[in-house]
Amino acid sequence: MRKRAAARQKDVLNVLNACDKPLTAYQILEQLQHREPDIAPPTVYRTLSALTDQGRAHRLESIKAFVPCRCSHVESVPVLAICEDCGLVEEHDGSDILPRLRALTDQSAFRADRHIVEIHGLCGACAA
Repeated sequence: MRKRAAARQKDVLNVLNACDKPLTAYQILEQLQHREPDIAPPTVYRTLSALTDQGRAHRLESIKAFVPCRCSHVESVPVLAICEDCGLVEEHDGSDILPRLRALTDQSAFRADRHIVEIHGLCGACAA
């Protein structure tokens, strides 16, 4: 019997929330296969797509991995600080930079459908 989308999304979010590092779709798939051996990659990709569209998860474009959303981004920009050493991802509210981003894209009549900022470097623990 196939799971409903809401149940599948909850399963994927549980996997993401249980890990303190970003996970690739295949790492999520491996976790889900412990309880559901027949789950296929397209199911995980569809679920991740829905979660990112809903703003409940973020895709880290630069490393092709996912993290759960930990902030509200109704009129904001998620700013994700990614540690190059330990892999920790800190999420920050970038609402104060949204007007500036809009001003930049308005110059060329570009219409953004979503905003996300990734910053790579070292977290406080790794930089010490």
